[in-house]
Amino acid sequence: MYEIICAIILGILEGLTEFLPVSSTGHLILAGNLLGFEGDKATTFKIVIQLGAVMAVFMLYWKRYMDILKDLLTFNFSAKNKLNAIHMVIAMIPALIVYLIFKDDIKSHLFGPAPVLIGLIVGGILMIIAARAKRKVTAENTDDITYKQAFGIGLFQCLALWPGFSRSGSTISGGLLLGTSQKAAADFTFIIAVPVMLGATILDMYDSRELLNGDTLLLFLIGFITAFVVAMIAVVTFLNLIKRLRLEWFAFYRFALAAVFFIFVM
Repeated sequence: MYEIICAIILGILEGLTEFLPVSSTGHLILAGNLLGFEGDKATTFKIVIQLGAVMAVFMLYWKRYMDILKDLLTFNFSAKNKLNAIHMVIAMIPALIVYLIFKDDIKSHLFGPAPVLIGLIVGGILMIIAARAKRKVTAENTDDITYKQAFGIGLFQCLALWPGFSRSGSTISGGLLLGTSQKAAADFTFIIAVPVMLGATILDMYDSRELLNGDTLLLFLIGFITAFVVAMIAVVTFLNLIKRLRLEWFAFYRFALAAVFFIFVM
């Protein structure tokens, strides 16, 4: 029964934090530490509930994905100033390569409270730098993003492999530094979230396939559904919020969270 309560709490937390640059993974690791819900089962559980949040993003942008898929199947990449599959692929490649090379080291050394607190602080500093940087905006929306900018954002996405940095925080910061508007960076971040996180989830679930059995099915299903429902309710509000608030406000929250956990947990 206690594990089911943990599943609901963590599912709610995942749905609420996945779309903000505050590191949902970091929140889950810290919350799991507080709840005593740790170990291989907990790690696999966190992967499953992230998939629930990803499905919520897909529901929000499904028309855009269908357009991109249609252009891909018809090899239609000739339209200028239009986001297409090439943007998505080149934005995904850097993090995918780094993950495949270092995934064992990442899981062994970075999935703990101390590395998360460091990621929260350093990621927050990056966000403040990006928000206050003087740059010329060349991409007001996602269709203005160039292949070069997409690849650069993909390089920044590698930072998100460190729990606590936040995927959206890293990529939105990268977009701002590379000349996109915060709105364009946020939209692009969420659009590439589905294939990136879906791919990572499939790989992780394959590695943890021995834990996907009848004994864990109910627990994982409760967490997945909770994260999906909460994310569906929260996604529109949070997308509007992230496009309107300056990025450093989220950085200040990260610093406060890190301070609280350092004082009371570490």
